[in-house]
Amino acid sequence: MEERVAERLRGALGPCGFEVHAFKVGWYNAVLQPAFHLPYPDDTLAFVVLSTPSMFDKALKPFLNKEQLKIIRDPVDQCVSHHLSRVKEKFPDQKVDIIFDYEILPSRKPKFLAQTAAHVAGAAYYYQRKDVKLDPWGKKKIYGVCIHPKYGGWFAIRGLLLFPDIQAVFLEQPAPVDCVSTEEKRIELLELFNSHWQDGRYRDIIEVKERYSEEQKAYFATPPRERFTLLGLTHEAH
Repeated sequence: MEERVAERLRGALGPCGFEVHAFKVGWYNAVLQPAFHLPYPDDTLAFVVLSTPSMFDKALKPFLNKEQLKIIRDPVDQCVSHHLSRVKEKFPDQKVDIIFDYEILPSRKPKFLAQTAAHVAGAAYYYQRKDVKLDPWGKKKIYGVCIHPKYGGWFAIRGLLLFPDIQAVFLEQPAPVDCVSTEEKRIELLELFNSHWQDGRYRDIIEVKERYSEEQKAYFATPPRERFTLLGLTHEAH
């Protein structure tokens, strides 16, 4: 069952520059504090959705050309929301819950921890301080970062698709590819991400197959309120 669901999702989202990776809710809940647990049984089938570098041309630009008068919040969020919501049409007989990466709980906590979800689904390796044996940072707070085996840091985690009526009892957990395998590289990665994330060098910590285009880099480097102008859109205040 889960394989059929995965194929249908890939068929719907793959051509738009998205990747989907299956996981069981229990894998995610097992590594987190109860405050972050997803409120579903352990065997519930879920998918983490990533956007790859091609999403900009395959999904965002066509979406903006068609919907530009209706853009009222961040165009990327709205584009992702449009594509993931349309997935529900592919499953008329199933309940599909969607959680987007930008959604937060009343407590201001995110509704899900995106990097943890990507790691447990085997989509991207979440490198954290605990992956470094000889920690050079002392009392400094060090944030972790996910690296994709094909795209390095040139990707984003956009949301979760959950199928509450499907229990994926036999789904086997894939290990994420440990593509930054040396101690030196891991220290360099975490150092670049924590101290120089704006210049994007951490994204190229490994040899990548594809990265963001210059146009896409300029778009993401522009403050959100000015992105509309960059794309020739007007921004309505809501």
